[in-house]
Amino acid sequence: MSIIQLSVFLENRLGRLDEVLKILKDNQINIRALSLADKANYGILRMIVDNSEKCIAVLKKENISVNFTPVVAVEVEDKPGGLQDVVKILVEVGVNIEYMYAFVEKTGDKAVVVFRVEDTEKAEEILMLAGKKILEKENIPF
Repeated sequence: MSIIQLSVFLENRLGRLDEVLKILKDNQINIRALSLADKANYGILRMIVDNSEKCIAVLKKENISVNFTPVVAVEVEDKPGGLQDVVKILVEVGVNIEYMYAFVEKTGDKAVVVFRVEDTEKAEEILMLAGKKILEKENIPF
């Protein structure tokens, strides 16, 4: 049930992000969620896109380094404490969160948080048992 996140390694130089985004645009690949983190000499663009397989192929064809990782996207109450409620569930069963990022749905009162965890299947199972809605690629709003 996990969704695929792509990680693109970008040189930390003017215009590099624009080049990658243009490639995605030219190939009709829609970004549904993203996070950009920088290091000294490079950045990591983490994305969820509408067609992971096509995106990987297109980027590799352009000699752009890309990896894929399963992640868990879960609906979180968009109110104070909503995120902590979900994090607590994972902590209580020993699932370590490596990183996360969030986005708000275009409609509704929910936010969506994307978690990269050590054990994706365990996280999904325990969150569903706790009554949390796990999103699949098809459910991500946009």
